[in-house]
Amino acid sequence: MRSIRTEKDLKEGVAALVGSCAHLARVHALAGDPPLRRRPAGFKGLARVIVGQQLSIASARAIWQRLEARVRPFTTESLLATPDKDLRLAGLSAGKIATLRGVAESVTNGSLDLDALKRAREGLIHAKLTALKGIGPWTADIYILFCLARADAWSPGDLALRVAVKDAFALEARPDQALMIEIAEAWRPWRAVAARMLWSYYAFRRKTVDAPA
Repeated sequence: MRSIRTEKDLKEGVAALVGSCAHLARVHALAGDPPLRRRPAGFKGLARVIVGQQLSIASARAIWQRLEARVRPFTTESLLATPDKDLRLAGLSAGKIATLRGVAESVTNGSLDLDALKRAREGLIHAKLTALKGIGPWTADIYILFCLARADAWSPGDLALRVAVKDAFALEARPDQALMIEIAEAWRPWRAVAARMLWSYYAFRRKTVDAPA
């Protein structure tokens, strides 16, 4: 399985996509090279993805920093031993606290083997993760993209990606998940690089639109 673990891997994917897709070539011309955006695999990486559910990057980063300060070392055992009040003070909602505890318990009792998932097929990873309460397809997609660094991972339900695809393709409306999957077929085996390029384009567009006249 091809991975995106270094800047060299990322640049190889960018070059392939720019050379094969006019839409992504335009995206790249405007937004430039995307960041690598790697996260550790395992419990800590999955926990960070959970914290970021339905939050802006800035809000997620702030909450994560407060959470790391309260859960040291960041292990399943430490998380389970941390009182709910401390987790709430970090900025976590009751739902996310329950999800994090559920994941920690599953890892501790052996029903979720995150090490084994590093080598598993994406369908199995999705099935194992989404079987846990509070983890949906988006969380599984982002874990595969950034923590497992799979080069062909894709997140068809991500709102920012849908907005970026709409703008890049000059669509009348945001594409639904079925259309997102269809469009991304042309980007195999570099869909995860395409996602990074489109996230960078989304950030570029927001900065441009929000800039004062």
